[in-house]
Amino acid sequence: MQKPSIPKGTRDFGPAQVARRQHIFNVIRRTFESFGFAPLETPTLENLSVLTGKYGDEGDQLLFKVLNSGDFAKDVTAEDLATGSKALLPKVAEKGLRYDLTVPFARYVAMNRGTLTFPFKRYQMQPVWRADRPQRGRYREFYQCDADVVGTDSLLCEAEIVLMMAQVLGGLGLHDFTIKINHRGVLRNIYQALGGEGRETDLFVAIDKLDKIGRDGVSKELLERGFSAGTIETLFALLSVEGSYEEKLQRLLVGFVTAGVEPDGARPDAADEDAAANYRGLTELAQVRDLLVASGFKQFDRLEFDPTLARGLSYYTGCIFEVKINNVQMGSVSGGGRYDNLTGSFGLPGVSGVGFSFGVDRLYDCLEALDLFTVTGETPTRCLITHFDVASGRAALPLLAQLRAAGIPAELYPDAKKLGVQFKYADAKGIPLVIIMGPEEVAAGVVKVKIMQSGEEKVLPLGEVVAALTAE
Repeated sequence: MQKPSIPKGTRDFGPAQVARRQHIFNVIRRTFESFGFAPLETPTLENLSVLTGKYGDEGDQLLFKVLNSGDFAKDVTAEDLATGSKALLPKVAEKGLRYDLTVPFARYVAMNRGTLTFPFKRYQMQPVWRADRPQRGRYREFYQCDADVVGTDSLLCEAEIVLMMAQVLGGLGLHDFTIKINHRGVLRNIYQALGGEGRETDLFVAIDKLDKIGRDGVSKELLERGFSAGTIETLFALLSVEGSYEEKLQRLLVGFVTAGVEPDGARPDAADEDAAANYRGLTELAQVRDLLVASGFKQFDRLEFDPTLARGLSYYTGCIFEVKINNVQMGSVSGGGRYDNLTGSFGLPGVSGVGFSFGVDRLYDCLEALDLFTVTGETPTRCLITHFDVASGRAALPLLAQLRAAGIPAELYPDAKKLGVQFKYADAKGIPLVIIMGPEEVAAGVVKVKIMQSGEEKVLPLGEVVAALTAE
């Protein structure tokens, strides 16, 4: 007999876990819809040509490739099979499981450009797959909840991402969090301040690992990638600026000017008096904060400008975001950023977009670790009707139908068993009310309603049961 198992990095979810996960989905969905985002779904499978080259070298290595179905074998030669040639892969795998929801969204926009109204705002809540090493908070199959808007470069979108992040976390009871924000332009300016030594992408990838492998680990990686020790010291001097949001912007500005970094141009609506206006990254970060002030955002103690935030995905071009729950040992629970030309990969250039994603599985782990779940029952059933014998069971069916029609989740115990067994069933499933409807109650035209938590019982006329439970 085969021992049952599931693939590493995947999990089963029982009724109680699903109820808790649905609570997370519902909070996120309500928030997204309150900001004007509409739902969208894309296929589990995407062509590999859609996925590859969008996530950087490390991301491409984590793609799950799916073997072709049907008669693909006729295209594979015996020599391919014997040698394990790399030429075999394109012949047997032309599709892959989606790695995230952003690239499929960009593909969707490009394919449906003629039917969409821009700016186009969508949210998407579906599973994604990554061939990563499984560990706590990192799974091979997990859910993402994305919200993106394409067709505008307005920084109002970035400000509203911060607002949505804070609203969702507050709605879940998570109040000790940090929303980190940076800008790819700031990182490019830092690279320029280093004299353009080494590859820019290598620098970003290494910085993105700072919170995982520390300064020593990042230094070692940069040395291996050809950066000099002096350049690395300059890098950490720029990254370690301290102070408030505004103070960090000002100190980086001084660092860029001192290092002779060439201005990269500001947005057309940048204020003339803005000292950082010649540097797009700095001025956009300042403007996002101004928009948040105007929007009434009150949680600036939770918003941090972090020059070390890099976000490893290669398609980001502007503001980038990440969210950490401070009182739990867990990676980021949310992240995202601006991408100026992701749809250009699919033949629709010049369409700027920005978005972010919540990782439901990490949010779940955080809420569980902090004991913040208010949804605890394994079942939505509100009341159980007991089953004494065939006659009383049949007599209970009209009441069961009436309860359900009134919007009260209810069930009739399916078998005629001892009352203690049926009470034990209700207690194990967290059903709060039990309606006792035996032969005596049927004959008298009444029922007993038992409150499981307190043990209290009350007798009600059969015709008043639905109204009484609806009123509670």
